[in-house]
This record gives sequence, C-alpha cells and structure tokens, in this order.
Amino acid sequence: MSGFFIMSIPNFTYDFLEEFPGDKSFNNFPRQTPGMLYALVEPAEFPHVELIHFNDKLGENLGITKDETNFLAAQHLDSNIKTYASAYAGHQFGNWAGQLGDGRAIYIGECITKNHKRQELQYKGSGVTPYSRHADGRAVFRSSLREYLMSEAIHYLGIPSSRALSICKTGEKVVRDMFYNGNPRPENGAIIIRSAESFLRFGHFEWLAAQGDDALLKRLIDYCIIRYFPEIKDTSPHRYLTWFQKICNATADMIVEWYRVGFVHGVMNTDNMSVLGLTIDYGPFSMMDEYNLQFTSNTTDLPGRRYAFGNQANIAHWNLIQLANAIFPIVNNQEGLEDILTLYADLFWNRYDKMMGEKLGLDFIKNTDAPLLLEWQKMMDKLQLDYTLFFQLLETVEETSILKHFESCLYHTLSQEEEKHLVNFIQKYLKRRNENTISISEAKAKMSKANPRFILRNYLLYQCIEKADQGDFTMLNQLFDALQHPYENLYPEFNQKRPNWADEKPGCSCLSCSS
Repeated sequence: MSGFFIMSIPNFTYDFLEEFPGDKSFNNFPRQTPGMLYALVEPAEFPHVELIHFNDKLGENLGITKDETNFLAAQHLDSNIKTYASAYAGHQFGNWAGQLGDGRAIYIGECITKNHKRQELQYKGSGVTPYSRHADGRAVFRSSLREYLMSEAIHYLGIPSSRALSICKTGEKVVRDMFYNGNPRPENGAIIIRSAESFLRFGHFEWLAAQGDDALLKRLIDYCIIRYFPEIKDTSPHRYLTWFQKICNATADMIVEWYRVGFVHGVMNTDNMSVLGLTIDYGPFSMMDEYNLQFTSNTTDLPGRRYAFGNQANIAHWNLIQLANAIFPIVNNQEGLEDILTLYADLFWNRYDKMMGEKLGLDFIKNTDAPLLLEWQKMMDKLQLDYTLFFQLLETVEETSILKHFESCLYHTLSQEEEKHLVNFIQKYLKRRNENTISISEAKAKMSKANPRFILRNYLLYQCIEKADQGDFTMLNQLFDALQHPYENLYPEFNQKRPNWADEKPGCSCLSCSS
C-alpha cells in the first residue's frame, strides 16, 4: 500500500475467527458458524476489473490511491491482508431471521487514517462468504453505484454514515430479479470499498444472545465500550446502562437527521442498525420527493409499509428494544433498560422539535407552537408538496402571491380547499416567525443551514446509472461534485422536483431489496 498502515485483522477477532486448514476456498463455503464472530474468506477472482470512480478526498485520508486497481477490486492482494467476514443475526421485517452475516461484504481490515483515526474497510460484492446462504456474494453495478453516491451524499449532508472509496466493474455478468417477480436478467457486476469507524450492528449482539453465549456477549460489549465509547470511565455494571443510553441517543440523532433531509432507509432491520448511530447498508433507500408519511422506498415493504418515512422513529425504538433484550443477560437490570427505552420518545421528540424549529427559522420551539407544527404536517401530507423545495421556498415567502410562490413544488393542481389550506398555514407561519427574538436574516441563516439545496433524488440516480453503465460518466462526475456541496445550488438543473416520466419508472420510482 502507498499510504498508511493497514492491520489485516483487529486483535479482538483472533479468538473468534474460524479458519479451515488446507484448501482456503472452503473458508468461503456457506455454513453456520456457532461460537464464532468472524471467518477468514478469499475474495472472488474477476475476469476484467475496471475502475469507474474514485473518491479522491477519502482516499487521501485513508492513504490509498486510485492507481491501486487490484487492491480496489480485491484482486491479487498483498499477503499481509487477511480478509474475513462477520457473523451476525437479526430481525427482518419484524421476524427473527437467525444467522445472517456478511453475505457479500468482506472486511479488508482496519486502516489508520491521516488524522490518526481507525477506519474499518470492506469490499461489497466481492464473492461468497459463509453467510451468503444461497446467494452468489456478488453485486450489480446499479445498486453499487447507488450506495457509492448516496453514502457520500448523506455524509456531506452532515449525517453520520459509512462512506465509499471506490467503485469498479468486475467484468462479470450478474443475474438479478430486480422485483422478485420472475424476470431475472444479467447485469454488469461491480465491487465497492466502503469505510466506517465500525460496522458493528445490533445484530452482532442478537447473534450471541440467541446462542446463549453470555461469555462472548460480555466480551463483545466490553470491547465495544473500550474501543468506541472511551468516555465511559465507570467500571461498575452500571456502565452497561450508560452504554445503552448512548446508543439510544445516537440512534435518535440519526433518525432526526433522516427526517431533516427526507431520507428513507427502506430496510431498517436490526441487522442494518449501527451501534454508533451510523447510516449503513444502503439498499432500497430514497430521498423523499413529495411529502408523504406513508411513503416507503421498498417494494418488499408493501403492503404493510413497516419502514415508511413516518414510521422510522417507531421502528428505531422497536429495534432498540430488541437490542435491550439481547444485552439483558449482561446488563441484568430490567428496570434500568426499561427506563431508558421509556425516555426514548421524549428524547426523540425534543430533538425533532429543535430540528423543525431550525428548518422553519424559529428562534426556539415553544409549547404554543405545537398546533403550528401539527398543521404543517397535515398540510404537507394532504397537499404532498415537494419536501426539499418547500423549505427552500419558505425562506423567501412573503404575504403576497403565496400560491404562485410555491408553484414549483407542486405535484398536482391544488383544489380551492387545498389552496386555502396552504395560504392559511403560510399566514400563520409568517405571523409566528415575525414574533421571533432573532432577526429575519438570522432566521433565514438558520433555515439555509438546515435545508439542503441539493438532494440525491432517485430519478437523478436512475439517469446517472443508465449513462454510466454505457460509459458516459459526465453526470456521475457532476452529481459527485454536487453532493459534496448540498447547501449550495451549484447545479440548478438538479434542484428540481421529480419529472412526470419518473413517476412509474422501475428502478426509479419503485425499488426492491435488489435495488
């Protein structure tokens, strides 16, 4: 490597690493691995790898350059790099799913960054692991480019997230049935490198709890506290409650930030929840266009809409309950866990109200503002105005010409009743904003920091994928530039509501877990 020192396997993993002697290929064989958290694996060999895009800024921090194509595509790795996959379990769509694990993700190891922090690196789409079950461990270019771009977009929006270093085509054709409706087709294969402080999930703790392995569960919790929560100095059993409270805080912060920018994760299974409050595992995600509390970005989530936009806070709470159940044998304090979980709602709503006050340009949220916030939500849900554009327009709205001012964020012609609803709300809003203890310019400054100008909409991703898959990377480069400056209007053509042609476009308006 041309950059910083890469530790192929963190010390903690050695005691819980499964490796078969002799034929290394057997390490990848799908199987159950009870009592183990990690298994050595070998990345797949690909016929012809091609670097499509490289994240120069992240690469500089990690000490990795775009010239190292073999490394970026997991080919002919240095002997000091021992790749491995992780076992975890989880609840998927509310149901216990047993062992899951890294089905198509392979750890490269840990990297010491330029600013002296540790980052875990993973390949995604690099081949079969013990946890692939009946799948092939590959990834298609379509879904890989979506994650590559959106994880960086979320990062630059100021939301904790895994990040993406590179995306390569593998030269393979990978067969996928995008909507699981009996229409599989071959697509270009791809591999990305993603990084995060940790990919430790709720599901890691659920996996050990399900096996009744209290000794290893305690070791994992203690490791997590020492490594990722060093501010917890307490050595008494109470430290476990402090640790859980911090996970709840980080989770609430993450969900509030999702609501701030209109991000819908799409598959909030417990195995996709980070204990550090990071946005991870980008599957059928979407940025919300028109405001709709029932919007789900995942066709697999229909008709129940478990992971709809408006449900994300409740699902996060449900997932935290499952984590509490998993760690209970070590915490051994039911009342303490229940108290923390009971306070989650107050914690979330206090932070949500503060966030909404910033989006609306209010000095602070008062108790008397509750009716205004409720009316805003009802108005947005009924009129289905474009979420991002509405807040941009709200910054400059005046008492006159209200209807004309908001024309560019409409997805349908408003009825007279809807027009009245919009005008009434705006008038009440302006009256409240005029009561601020801060100036109009200060209010607008708060709004511009909270409300992005650019979001990575699905229709933009769809267009980018179509062009990039054919070798035209112009839009890819433009989007990558725009997403690094989301609070600036660098590309006005990207700051538009979803066009009509995208309303029913497969892979654009509707996505699945294969997307």
